[in-house]
Amino acid sequence: MLLRSLPLLALCALAAPALAQQTPRELNTLPGAPAPSPAAPAPVTPAPATVVAPVADTTRRAPAPRTLAAPPALPDSARTQRQVLPPANTTRYAVGLKSGQVLRGYDVELKQPLLGRPFLLVDGQQRFELNDVRYYEDETGFYVRTTLPGRSKRESTLRRDRVGRISLYSITSQQYMNNGGFGSPYGYGRYGGFGGYPYGGGYGGYRTVRTEYFSKDNGPIEDLSIKNLQLATQDSPGSQQLLANARRYQTYTTLSYVGAGGLLLAGVLSSFGGSNGFSVSPLVYAAIPLAIVPLVIGGKQQNSIKQAILLYNRGQ
Repeated sequence: MLLRSLPLLALCALAAPALAQQTPRELNTLPGAPAPSPAAPAPVTPAPATVVAPVADTTRRAPAPRTLAAPPALPDSARTQRQVLPPANTTRYAVGLKSGQVLRGYDVELKQPLLGRPFLLVDGQQRFELNDVRYYEDETGFYVRTTLPGRSKRESTLRRDRVGRISLYSITSQQYMNNGGFGSPYGYGRYGGFGGYPYGGGYGGYRTVRTEYFSKDNGPIEDLSIKNLQLATQDSPGSQQLLANARRYQTYTTLSYVGAGGLLLAGVLSSFGGSNGFSVSPLVYAAIPLAIVPLVIGGKQQNSIKQAILLYNRGQ
């Protein structure tokens, strides 16, 4: 059987090349080359589904930035309470000379040596005699050099206590007061013009007396008495009325002192003149209320004069 099929196989092998040349060739192909197989269509891939990425939760995971804690807001009332000090005055002190020259210094001192005359020392270097100074100011206040009314031509140093159309001045001195064992330590009041305002009380001895003066429109220095103030404030009816009240209080004070002194003297004489020896007279006890009246009225008198000066300086 195998032998019969051998010739058939040989015949097929010889006929195969001839059959290949009879087949038409395709363009751009080499003879004898196998025909290219048609390109398989590219597989269509489905479009990928759109995947939405989750948004990161930054509010939950990201730490918040650190901020400094702001101070608590204070109410306006608290801020006002903190600012209790006025702004510092950085101006320098002034020294006015009689020659018209005005000097400025950061430090002005009044030197009063035991031997020699007092003088001013400016900034620790410049020295000026008080006789050459018209006014000066230091850390304690403003002072003027002037002659006192009704006194000698010798100049004194007055401290300015109030500034206005009526400016107030004062001077302190040591005076010997002899009340004779009776009388008020306050004299006739602060504005009475009867020797000033002594401090300390007691009966007799040396006391520090503060005497006050005034000047109208920077004019001459005058005693601070009700009479002088009435002449200076004639253009103010309100001040005139207040000064009239002060004069009435002053009259009551004078009458009270006179009445108390008369009763006390009569009571002492009556106490020693009795037939039964020494016995306190009722007149002595009657003098005590009259001696207290000036202490009560004196405050009203001083307040009336003070209000009259303030009213005049306000231009009313």
